[in-house]
Amino acid sequence: MTNVLVVERNTSAAEAMERDLRRQGYTTRSVHTGARALRAYRDADLVLLSLELADIDGLEVCRSVRSGADTPLIAVTDHDDELERVLALRAGADDCVVKTWGFREIGARIEAVLRRYRRRTAATAKPISLRPLHIDPRRREVRLHDLLIPVTSKEFELLYTLAVNPETVVSRKELMAKVWDSDWTSGSRTIDTHVSSLRAKLGCSRWITTVRGVGYRMGYGGGRDPEMPETPKVLEAS
Repeated sequence: MTNVLVVERNTSAAEAMERDLRRQGYTTRSVHTGARALRAYRDADLVLLSLELADIDGLEVCRSVRSGADTPLIAVTDHDDELERVLALRAGADDCVVKTWGFREIGARIEAVLRRYRRRTAATAKPISLRPLHIDPRRREVRLHDLLIPVTSKEFELLYTLAVNPETVVSRKELMAKVWDSDWTSGSRTIDTHVSSLRAKLGCSRWITTVRGVGYRMGYGGGRDPEMPETPKVLEAS
């Protein structure tokens, strides 16, 4: 389940983009200014960024996103202009499209960008088996009792980060750095929101244990004592 952040100054255009994306199975959120985009992009799996914004130049937003994280980003331009596409790519965009795209084209471009991103992030990661929970970074899949659990990209990265060393407490600051490429701020509820969502999807709050004042560690929701998590089996990639 891929969460796409649409950054578009025109409300009607943003709504049309969101409708197209939801028809293709994406979850969406839209913001209408560069300032709001810079506050929201860390929770997105991919950013669809219009270069024509009212408050901040779109290229500057693109540079700021890229300097702060490796979140996949597709720039959207009103003009079929080679120079603008080149500038967007040099500013850090993974792709650049003209706003008159076809319904199927934008979906194909999103999937192509995400494939490249997932290959990069999964290059050195190996599957983990914490029976009955299985986490496969190459397929970006989480399975519980062999049933596929739909998770967002950030939820997957959070779960994998905890599962790699289940008996180790991972601080909130470290999670923000590893999963969101961000400096930790005490007021952030981002981690709590994603942990709550993962617990609900896994059907048991004991899969992720809160260590108050520190962070989180992997628990066990399969019937054993949550204080005694099973050491995961790291599977050799085939």
